[in-house]
Amino acid sequence: MGLRCKKWTLARTFHGEPKLSDFQLVEEEISAELQPGEVLVEALYLTVDPYMRVRSYKVGDTLIGEQVGRIKLSKNLDYPEGSLVLAYTGWRTHTVVSNPKKKAPFGTLIKPLPDLGDLPLSLALGCLGMPGLTAYFGVLDKGQVKCGETVLVNAAAGAVGSVAGQIVKIKGCKVIGSTGTDTKCDWLREIGFDHVFNYKTKRVDDALKEFAPQGVDVYFDNVGGDFSSDVMRNHMKAGGRVVEVGSISEYNDTESKERSISKFVADKHLSIRGMSVSRYVDRYPQALAELLKWIREGKLKYKETITEGFEHMPNAFISLFRGGNIGKAVVRV
Repeated sequence: MGLRCKKWTLARTFHGEPKLSDFQLVEEEISAELQPGEVLVEALYLTVDPYMRVRSYKVGDTLIGEQVGRIKLSKNLDYPEGSLVLAYTGWRTHTVVSNPKKKAPFGTLIKPLPDLGDLPLSLALGCLGMPGLTAYFGVLDKGQVKCGETVLVNAAAGAVGSVAGQIVKIKGCKVIGSTGTDTKCDWLREIGFDHVFNYKTKRVDDALKEFAPQGVDVYFDNVGGDFSSDVMRNHMKAGGRVVEVGSISEYNDTESKERSISKFVADKHLSIRGMSVSRYVDRYPQALAELLKWIREGKLKYKETITEGFEHMPNAFISLFRGGNIGKAVVRV
């Protein structure tokens, strides 16, 4: 007995911004006759994230990523049929997994879905998933924010930045957010950012002279590029901390660019701290419990941009690099 599965594979190597022609939708038949220990996962929601752009792929590879799924069939007592899980199985509608507890980027290949109560299941891919955990540990562990400090967050209306900015406010700091549309600016004001600006219509130098005349204590960077160089060169306080989460502005560059920041990092005694959420797997339960508590208390708000249909995954992914999402981008199968 077989089951038809759909998956998205790489049709040609990315060059610049991803294009629809870079992807190929493939159908394959997978066996529903499981071996002992195996499970069959059926996708319900899938995530698209910028980091997927810079992973190493060969033509024909299935795109990587996490999904909220349901155990459709099981020969593993730890994963009963019908149970909800987080599965790092890529852009696939169905996946047979022989070793569910194998190590994966964000824990194990398959792990039980946190108890979300009446909240949307898709939050396990957003503010109660990898993006929320990245914001949590990035702000609190790497940024070590202290009450009264001034914090700058760019890509602030995205999945990570929007959570990071709200955690900063919960901890009693002033938070400045940068984003790419006036609509996103309005939403950031709604969720409590002290100051926001549209970087397409207001230069970062002008914005920070107005909103942080004494300088920035912590810079939570999702963007990189010239924006970050300007912040670190001109606006960081002596001894400031920079949390490097991503550099989406550079992911589609077709030519390498040298950006030397060593001089002003040294002059200002800045601490630059790289952030990889996979280092914190053992602390996920504690962090998720606190994030969920803040949501229940109304201190942490969220927004999702949901694309309907597995066949539209590439469109949702491409939209990330055009600023098309507010909050977390998710695809509902």
